[in-house]
Amino acid sequence: MRVFTPDEVAENTFSKYLGVLVAARYARELNALPRETLPLGQEKKLTTRSLEALTSGQIEFRLVKRRKREE
Repeated sequence: MRVFTPDEVAENTFSKYLGVLVAARYARELNALPRETLPLGQEKKLTTRSLEALTSGQIEFRLVKRRKREE
């Protein structure tokens, strides 16, 4: 098991909280993929794979403002 420090997560996202949110969203996306499309030999947990991708700079993301609810 690899341990990710808050500093590692914050390097590419400028905030450790935003980094965790991005990694969690990416892990959910990985979970939604069919098992056949995942690369073989990748038996790591999805959260570990998403944090590795985030800290290595493989994930590109952008922030989108929330829409106001119309009543």
